[in-house]
Amino acid sequence: MNIKEIKELANRFTKEQLENCILQTVQNGKNECDIDGDTLEVVNTLAKAQTVRELMDSGMSQMEAIRELARRIRQVQGG
Repeated sequence: MNIKEIKELANRFTKEQLENCILQTVQNGKNECDIDGDTLEVVNTLAKAQTVRELMDSGMSQMEAIRELARRIRQVQGG
């Protein structure tokens, strides 16, 4: 997980813009968020940034949102 990239995306875009970038990537392989790479990797990074942005919008600091994202990922992975 590239935390620096996720933080930058969460700061730069709204959750709606990030959702649009995910859809664009899936449909066209390109997006307006200017992220290139393997489609799965790009969608994964955008989805993480969107989650962080949603948590920030609900009142969490960016650091709290990153920690919550990491906690959720560990939980899903069974750790």
